[in-house]
Amino acid sequence: MFVFTGSKQIIDEPTFYSSSKPCVRWWWFATEIKKTDIKYQLDWVKKNNFGGVEIAWVYPLYRYQKMYAQSYNRHYPKDTTAQKWLSPEWSEVVAYTKLYADSIGLNCDFTFGSAWPVAGNNIDKKHGTQIYGDTAFRQLLTFAWSWPDTQRVINHLDSNAFYLFAEPVGKALNKALKGSKSALFTDSWEIKLNSTNKIWTPGFETTFRKKFGYDIIPYMEAALDSFPDVRYDYMLHLDDYVTNGFYKPYVKKCKELGAWSRVQRLASPTDVMTTYSLVDIPETEAMLNNPNYSRIVSSSACLASKKIVSSETFTCMYGFPATYLRQEQTADLKMVADALFAQGVNQHFYHGMPYNPKGSDTIDFFATTYFGPGGSLTPELPAFNAYMEKVSGILQKGKTYSDVAVYVPYEDAVMKGAYPHELQRVWVWGEYELRYVYPPKETEQYHPLWINRYFLEQAEFKGGKLSIGDAQFPALYIDVEYMDIRALKRVFELAKKGLPVCLKRLPKEPGKIKSEKYSDMCNSLASLPNVSKDFHRVIDHPPLIQGDSIPEYWCRVEKDGTHYLFLAQWPSKHLKYPIYSGQSYMEKSIFRELTFKINGKIITQNIEFKPYQSIMLKVTANGKVEFLDISFIPKTPVIRPREKQKMYF
Repeated sequence: MFVFTGSKQIIDEPTFYSSSKPCVRWWWFATEIKKTDIKYQLDWVKKNNFGGVEIAWVYPLYRYQKMYAQSYNRHYPKDTTAQKWLSPEWSEVVAYTKLYADSIGLNCDFTFGSAWPVAGNNIDKKHGTQIYGDTAFRQLLTFAWSWPDTQRVINHLDSNAFYLFAEPVGKALNKALKGSKSALFTDSWEIKLNSTNKIWTPGFETTFRKKFGYDIIPYMEAALDSFPDVRYDYMLHLDDYVTNGFYKPYVKKCKELGAWSRVQRLASPTDVMTTYSLVDIPETEAMLNNPNYSRIVSSSACLASKKIVSSETFTCMYGFPATYLRQEQTADLKMVADALFAQGVNQHFYHGMPYNPKGSDTIDFFATTYFGPGGSLTPELPAFNAYMEKVSGILQKGKTYSDVAVYVPYEDAVMKGAYPHELQRVWVWGEYELRYVYPPKETEQYHPLWINRYFLEQAEFKGGKLSIGDAQFPALYIDVEYMDIRALKRVFELAKKGLPVCLKRLPKEPGKIKSEKYSDMCNSLASLPNVSKDFHRVIDHPPLIQGDSIPEYWCRVEKDGTHYLFLAQWPSKHLKYPIYSGQSYMEKSIFRELTFKINGKIITQNIEFKPYQSIMLKVTANGKVEFLDISFIPKTPVIRPREKQKMYF
């Protein structure tokens, strides 16, 4: 693989897309897909400065007739003209799309399967999702291309189920995967919430007993959530099963098909930092998910030396479903995008663009922001996409800056169980999902990245730094109630070698069977001279950025020492779903004096954050500061009333 740098190609620096322009998810509804319409819409995508598309195959429009009629005053007649799912006719039109996209310089990715979660028409009961104690359970996918024929969701704990699903899909996509390389995408977990802590597969109890030394069945029969230590062991075992039954086979299959793997892990019952590291392109999502979650993804990418962190961007920004559909405001989009840039995202997939035949722009996808002909965003799209391309391109340079590693509170989250009711949403259930975690306040000026047990076990302490992947950390910060004994052991080993550790409190051991050595190891760790509760005794250098109030930011570093700092516009700070229409509105500039410590030099700048504008600083190795032009001035947003929408799922 290579990086495009004009006419030169630099080997061994992996990249993926031919440009940093944003791509758009292209919703193909189950209708006859025509080559003339494909050409028309791809030409429109090219004209409006997108870098490519990701095709997502979904239901026939009449599937949600009632909802479309209520929400949009539209009627879609029953349509049976669609090419049959995975048929030769279907494969032919998909291959044509890829060929034409290549011919006009657009990337073309594909969702691996129809809709989400992963399901197939060929999945029988044996290979479907299984729940302990409910032999009649099945989860059906009712909004796939093949509807009214429903698809059964696979057993993600069984690699045989994945390969059964993947074989016909891969075969049907084979011709389309020729030409330029594509990514195959799979979406977030979205297994039914009431099954999250009861998911099961044959033999689970046997392997569990062998690994943990006790019988899980009595606890499965009872309320598992009443036994946090047992739930922790169950989730560790589930992590192994899902990783080996789905995510590793997924990555392997993509490679066999000659494609990259691009994957979201949201709500996956795994330690997501670890599973994100397995794929070629780890992907986050916002705004159905808050931007802060993206630091989990970008931290994993840095520690695993992944260059691209993608995002499914602008999902239902104003609410779910369809709030202010076709009335979106570009200033609000920029606010959300800037929040994601400040969490390490550097490649965007807009959500999304519905398939519309030439001469029509009336088709909508209900769970989206509308990108396509005839939308409110259309007049500003070329310029806005140029902005997105420029910032994404800069944030793909070099590697992520690293200073303080913060141990992610994954064990705490698993031990806590379910989120409080007010934090739960459709498909959002448990603390283990890590959707609402933020780095400690006292670390924010040091560009904190998350780290977990998996990466600690791979890390080395050399040259006075904790080194792993693209990251080198002079210090480790730990403030958790629980820590796996394997992580504690590794921290102790590293600290004995000299790693400075801020240990805010002594953790406890999660899991049912405790180690007699755990407490002594904690005390021995805390007694080391390079371990302290006081963060400023552990860290012996100024932070990357200082000020009375700092914006959200991200930093990349090139080999020659050049630093690029993205400072997000002020309204982007701490965004939470949903935003309201016009939330980006600013009347006047905000001024901040910020001090940067870069390459041993202290640099103070008075910075003006103009309305709707973020800042990109380039600081060379010798301390020269340049304000790069990333200006894009959107139309002044209108503040609209907040709307509440009925949940349809």
